[in-house]
Amino acid sequence: MNDERWKVEIVNIVATSEIGEDIDLKRVAKLDGVKYNPKVFPGAVLRIKQPKAAVLVFKSGRIVCTGTKRIEDARIAVEKAVKIIADTGIRVKFGEIRIQNVVASADLGSEINLNALAIGFLERIEYEPEQFPGLVYRLDDPRAVILVFSTGKIVVVGCKDTDEVERAVKNVYRSFSSLGLI
Repeated sequence: MNDERWKVEIVNIVATSEIGEDIDLKRVAKLDGVKYNPKVFPGAVLRIKQPKAAVLVFKSGRIVCTGTKRIEDARIAVEKAVKIIADTGIRVKFGEIRIQNVVASADLGSEINLNALAIGFLERIEYEPEQFPGLVYRLDDPRAVILVFSTGKIVVVGCKDTDEVERAVKNVYRSFSSLGLI
């Protein structure tokens, strides 16, 4: 996936699924390693050790898996969580697993003048250096949000798969290069 000019690293995958309705979270909370404090957070947090992930289980039956670095690992973690919950006797119906967000970081290989970048892409940029040291760049193809830092490091959020991440980084690199910023 990496072009020789930059290094892309997937740092988090967020996947969701449905396991039914009206899930008894007090029962889920009795499982080993589960944290549930409805005064602090409305879901139970089920930790999966292999692959390492946190699966949030909500009363509505919605589950959210976060913390994996590969899409396949996110799918495996969701499947394991559903099996663990089903083994308690809670009736579950396993829904489709959807990848909601692939978060990646990359280094474009050179420092970037964020002020010049903000001027070059005025309509797609949010840049308030007094509030946040990075610049927010909204990309249309693929639909993604890129956090750009003066060091040349970027964070890509909003992609649905690794191909979109690759395309986003290539498009950002190409756009910034066209302005002579890289």
